[in-house]
Amino acid sequence: MEDLEPGIVPETSTLVGCYGASRPQHHRTVNEDAYWIGRDPFPVAVVCDGAGNAQQSARRAITFFQKLWACATLDQIRAADTWGKWIHLLDSHLMGLSQSTFLGIAVLEDGFVGAYAGDSRAYLSTGDGKIRLLTESTVKFRLGSGQVKPAFLTGSWQARDLLVLMTDGAWGPLGSLPMVQRAIVRGVGRHLSDVPRSILDSASRAGRADDMTAVVLRKSG
Repeated sequence: MEDLEPGIVPETSTLVGCYGASRPQHHRTVNEDAYWIGRDPFPVAVVCDGAGNAQQSARRAITFFQKLWACATLDQIRAADTWGKWIHLLDSHLMGLSQSTFLGIAVLEDGFVGAYAGDSRAYLSTGDGKIRLLTESTVKFRLGSGQVKPAFLTGSWQARDLLVLMTDGAWGPLGSLPMVQRAIVRGVGRHLSDVPRSILDSASRAGRADDMTAVVLRKSG
């Protein structure tokens, strides 16, 4: 079973396409990953990977984040401090429950901003064929540990670039950056919705030993 969420998000004078796909571990029907794509006031994508039988924790984290996002001002969304506070609130919100990773990125007029806790990864795949790992800092503790130390994401992107978010079930089997880029570009020539599915298809060749999720955002020219 595959979960696929489409979206074309207006962003000032450009459009941002957003799609995600998620699959459970082989021979299982319960998916402990969860993701969300928001559209107002800026495009935003979040992926969470719950530990153990923790789908409720991943979804609980996203539900709470949606409430924080809905109450935020434009200036707050742009500020790194806000994202740090949100992750600490999410950490407290999951205390006593199974833990979860968090990775969230919002696309602004002139770039992107976000934060993460845990080992979910974000990549920037550029229109000229290059790829960069954005989540370079090691963030050991997950939401619910009570010890989370958020790491921040910020940068710029150009038309036709892709922001790609993955849980470890997707990036782990792919391994190196060239292999990740190969999985991404396999779907680029088709509709954008094919890109997250292409990534999961490539990762699944290793046997789908874990739940896997991929979300992509692309700025149109």
